Amino acid sequence: CLSNYCVNSYTYWAFRGENKHIARSALSKDQLIAETEALQRQGHRQLLMLTGEHPKYSFENFLDAINTVANVKTDPCGSIRRINVETPALSVSDLRRLKATDQVGTYTLFQETYHPEAFKKFHPSGPMSDYEHRLQTMDRAHIAGMDDVGIGALFGLHDYRFECLAMLQHAQHLDRTYQAGPLTISIPRIRRADEAPAALSVSYPVADEDFAKLVAVLRCAVPYTGMILSTRESPEMHSRLLNLGISQMSAGSRTDVGSYTKGDISHETELAAQHANENTGDHEERKGQFSLLDDRPVDEVVYSLMESGFVPSFCTACYRKKRTGAGFMAIAKEGNIRNFCHPNSLLTLQEYLEDYSSPETKKMGHLVVDQEKATIGGSTKAFEKKLLRIREGNRDLYF
Repeated sequence: CLSNYCVNSYTYWAFRGENKHIARSALSKDQLIAETEALQRQGHRQLLMLTGEHPKYSFENFLDAINTVANVKTDPCGSIRRINVETPALSVSDLRRLKATDQVGTYTLFQETYHPEAFKKFHPSGPMSDYEHRLQTMDRAHIAGMDDVGIGALFGLHDYRFECLAMLQHAQHLDRTYQAGPLTISIPRIRRADEAPAALSVSYPVADEDFAKLVAVLRCAVPYTGMILSTRESPEMHSRLLNLGISQMSAGSRTDVGSYTKGDISHETELAAQHANENTGDHEERKGQFSLLDDRPVDEVVYSLMESGFVPSFCTACYRKKRTGAGFMAIAKEGNIRNFCHPNSLLTLQEYLEDYSSPETKKMGHLVVDQEKATIGGSTKAFEKKLLRIREGNRDLYF
């Protein structure tokens, strides 16, 4: 998160304008570089950059930040190869400026709730309170040339069945109109947040069984799209939902400005200490946008995925090979994207093993790569050449 300044009134996040308990801040250029370096040292190759809506942190500031992050390099071979962004609803002209940076992968914006009356209730004032303007953002993104977009709903604001079906209708509209449905769909459940009444008393809580059901329904309905699960969910829920259709997940995520270099108070278990401060007026530690349930470091997540029979991937090849938008969808809907995803996932995993993993993860990872390479098919020889080059010290090889 680049800035937690915000003019909007929404009742489910701590960064809302009415919250006087948090210190407002924005990253300087030097701080942004330090944050990016810290993330690279974890092994990250792509980031989600987001910011609030406030005159103190302008869209020009955000564009500058994108270019800064894109140019940060660290030893041994750290670089950010894909920058995904989440911003307030933008105009066509600003979306074209975003596209012109030539650094952005996916443009993401959640509708939060697709139910108009619920939207009005939870967004009483500020620019974000315009339901139609927000809903039409992805149309403006396509008009502006943003090939890949990501949508989502915050489950808990209205009936999960309505939200699920409305989000699918949104995806269908984008697919029919622009021949490219959403590249990603996100499904966060509302979590507790400081001074956010809707997060402390959830209107429509979604039980684990119902959450698992909606993941399965979405995967069957939009098999071509990436489904993202955030660190709002526990490690146990991550493991369960990976088997039902989740294909992308956060790892090592934090929710406050500057939290990767100075630490972040955002885990659900920290809330008891936060509430204990209420009587003393000490709110200094209340910083995160919302609480998290999975604080595992990247290496632990990578190990866990392999232990469960999955191949962790840090791949950004499609974005850089211009397999985006309608072109990507044509490949994905035919089921042929695996011909790229499978070898590229193994190549990026090998990079991670060489440069960032623990000895235990590296040992298991080598077994996974050696086992999986036999299932690649026609490109086996080309893959083995690239794999050997990575083991010899080359980087950023892909199909």
